Amino acid sequence: MAKKNNSSVKDIAYYQKKFWKVFFIGLAGVFLFFVFANFGLFGSMPSFDELENPDSNLATEIISSDGVVLGKFYRENRSPVTFDELPKHLVDALVATEDERFYEHSGIDGRRLIGAAVKLGADGGASTISQQLAKLLFHGEGSKFILFRLVQKVKEWIIATKLERQYTKNEIIALYLNRADFVNTAVGIKSAAKVYFGKEPKELTIEESALLVGMLKNPSLYNPTREKRKELVLKRRNTVLNQMVRNNFLEPEAKAQLEKKPIVLNFNPESHLEGIATYFREYLRDYMKKWVKENKKPDGSEYNIYNDGLKIYTTIDSRMQKHAEEAVHEHLKNLQVEFFKSQKKNKNAPFYRITDDETENLLKRAMKNSERWRLMKAQDKSEEEIIKSFDVKTEMRVFTWKGERDTIMTPMDSIRYYKHFLRSGMISMEPQTGHVKAWVGGINYKHFQYDHAGQGARQVGSTFKPFVYATAIEQLNMSPCDSIIDAPFTIPRGRHNVSADWTPRNSDGKYRGMINLKKALANSINTISAKLIDRTGPKAVIDLTHKLGVSAEIPEQVSICLGAVEITVQDMVAAFSTFANKGIYIKPQMITRIEDKNGNVIFEAIPESHDVLSQDVAYAVVKLMEGVTEDGTGTRLRGGRAGFRSYDYKLDNPIAGKTGTTQNNSDGWFMGFVPNLCTGVWVGCEDRSARFNTTAMGQGATMALPIWGIYMDKCYKDNKLNVSKDPFERPENITVKVDCWKTVKDTLDFDQDLDEFNF
Repeated sequence: MAKKNNSSVKDIAYYQKKFWKVFFIGLAGVFLFFVFANFGLFGSMPSFDELENPDSNLATEIISSDGVVLGKFYRENRSPVTFDELPKHLVDALVATEDERFYEHSGIDGRRLIGAAVKLGADGGASTISQQLAKLLFHGEGSKFILFRLVQKVKEWIIATKLERQYTKNEIIALYLNRADFVNTAVGIKSAAKVYFGKEPKELTIEESALLVGMLKNPSLYNPTREKRKELVLKRRNTVLNQMVRNNFLEPEAKAQLEKKPIVLNFNPESHLEGIATYFREYLRDYMKKWVKENKKPDGSEYNIYNDGLKIYTTIDSRMQKHAEEAVHEHLKNLQVEFFKSQKKNKNAPFYRITDDETENLLKRAMKNSERWRLMKAQDKSEEEIIKSFDVKTEMRVFTWKGERDTIMTPMDSIRYYKHFLRSGMISMEPQTGHVKAWVGGINYKHFQYDHAGQGARQVGSTFKPFVYATAIEQLNMSPCDSIIDAPFTIPRGRHNVSADWTPRNSDGKYRGMINLKKALANSINTISAKLIDRTGPKAVIDLTHKLGVSAEIPEQVSICLGAVEITVQDMVAAFSTFANKGIYIKPQMITRIEDKNGNVIFEAIPESHDVLSQDVAYAVVKLMEGVTEDGTGTRLRGGRAGFRSYDYKLDNPIAGKTGTTQNNSDGWFMGFVPNLCTGVWVGCEDRSARFNTTAMGQGATMALPIWGIYMDKCYKDNKLNVSKDPFERPENITVKVDCWKTVKDTLDFDQDLDEFNF
């Protein structure tokens, strides 16, 4: 019996020894496992610097002058927020749902450690917020292989404890919410609040915060935009509300009320193709691509506009941009109806007065420039195959002024369809600062991506005439009140390098006899412009035009006085702004400063300017152009008329402006300004041969001027914008006569040689 007892004692002692041996070996193994993981034996661990500055892939924000985010450049649509920008109920919902003891542990929750290890992180709720942040920052989705996942899990625990030492609890909350993916291009809580509810995080309600926190478990599964998931999302949201009650963050009565509320979204997925100022944003993208090559980081590397979290502060005013886009849409949707009507009997619509062969060539050229052609070429398709595909009917979604429409047509028919649409370019700028306040490059960036404000140079027609008049006033000491005979006029062959006799005619075929310059410009009389350029010579006009900021090459020909010159809207606005700015040219400015993700200013714009005209001459040109809106081709601004319809605007303040219509009515322009705002508008089709068949509809006063009027009316009704209605400031002791007789008098000295005037 004693032997048996001794044997039992020995057995117990043996197994105890074995147990402690295995225990300590296991403990040592776990310890060594953690040590090896910590020192990177199973893969690299983040360094101190990486923990201090985790790779955050932040979107670059484009910010308006009034503080509105116009758009972003991103690969991940993420913009950071600080903890102070988060509502308390959002933080409460997160802690209650994801990590109840968040404020009690140091990165690892001991009570859940065993469960987390067993499940290998399969259950997201088994990890602390710090562990989830470690995974988001350094592991992403994680491995599916169980052994590798175990290693990753251990590394996450180590990183979590390091994060807890590196950051405060509040900073960890902010970092986590800034990294979380909410699908639908929304990465981070700021983007999620904007995409799903059109709000800043601080503006979220309790039930909205609960919905977003509920998505964290599985964003795709709990995607609130999917109709079939609405009940599932609602149940998940209410689970979060229950957790808030369970952890004393919410009263049961409040929860009962919130649970009854339906899910209400204001879904606005951010897209480069949609939203406000799309054309300007694309202009800015191209600008920034060049900027980053010329402006390096302190370490010599290039900034990345897609993930460096830059903030680009622009001159664009979001309110004025909105007014400009609305003005373009309001007028062109009406004008487009008239254009379609005008093409009903045109077999080559929308092309006017061209042959069948010319029409076919235009469409073929458009086909070869299309995205479909480019993609099929990239797939090594033969030209024959590609051409055949353009005649096969296919389902597509097309643009209409009433919204996108699903239809079936051949790609070639769609090309012809889109050729019918009138396009527009519009820029609005402060003359005194050069700050561009609005930029509209077209009617819909998703469907028409060519920028007619900054890219497209078009013939400017009679809007070029103020440059001719300004040259005459400056060089010939003329004034708006000087009179010249409006009569048939010829510049003979050989003069000013004219290859054949040139006899310009007035658009209405009439001649008015003696007329002063103010009246002549107001009515856009061609013979007077021709006589003035004959006196000054075309080179003087070209030189002045270039000083006014026009970069286009201008042929040294007398015909430029009638506007046979291609200039961008941007350059035209800069040039006309010089008159409003007392003869001083200011280069258009779109950016005021750029900051890095830490708020350091890395670029600050310096205005570029130079003197062009004296104040007296500039003011004289302003008075000339006031005549256009007082008693000339721009008088429609005073009563809201647009030829084929009427608008609500009725502007009675001083306005200087000039209409422009090119040959065959291909382009319609209106350039206009008040003391502190200059705006230029162009309207026309993509192809010059696509046009109205009458001047009544195709002139600048019908096509472009109403957009200017609608826009200014909206700006005036927006009292916070402070757009001027004041008269233009008159220079003291002005030496140029600007107050003209109501009845035109002959101001010429008839003792002089009249031949020099080429009457």
